[in-house]
Amino acid sequence: AQYGYRSDWCSRHFVHAKALKKVREVREQLLEICRQHKFALASCGSEWDAVRRCVCSAYFDNAARMKSMGEYLNMRTGMPAHMHPSSALYGMGVQPDYVIYHELVLTSKEFMMNVTAVDAHWLAELGPMFFSVKEGHETRAEKRRKHAAHKRKMDEAAAAAEAERAAERASAEASVTSRVQRMATPGLAGGGAPLKRAKTPR
Repeated sequence: AQYGYRSDWCSRHFVHAKALKKVREVREQLLEICRQHKFALASCGSEWDAVRRCVCSAYFDNAARMKSMGEYLNMRTGMPAHMHPSSALYGMGVQPDYVIYHELVLTSKEFMMNVTAVDAHWLAELGPMFFSVKEGHETRAEKRRKHAAHKRKMDEAAAAAEAERAAERASAEASVTSRVQRMATPGLAGGGAPLKRAKTPR
């Protein structure tokens, strides 16, 4: 506000001016609704889960579950939907298992617009008439963590077994070397004295 909502400031700081204008309008609408209903105005600060839960409470009907990388299925209708490449969630590397969206736009595919990552338990809590959570169900992230932990244990066990085999080989080689060193030199007695040839009686 101190810069007068100027577009040149947005360009210099690599911020989308049109998106910020939309945010400003939505904020003004929310403030007006709070004033009309005499709600106490309080900020959640950096507690983004509170904002995401609020969005989830309004759009749980548009909840989607990940099917593959970049592809989701609407949890009520089964309609396929895709993450738009311009979405901030698209290039995260690890995509959320569950999202909600504002609308679908059909171009070459059905693309989700205004996507927000949500927790599966929020859907069951805020939309119990449509969703429920199965106890013991693992999310993809939990499965990845369990698989990584199992692989790490297997690698550690393999490394320990290889170290044990190497120690056994080194011990065996040292034993063989020691035996070779203790062997008598041909032509010498055990104490190192020369062997005397016995005379044949005549």
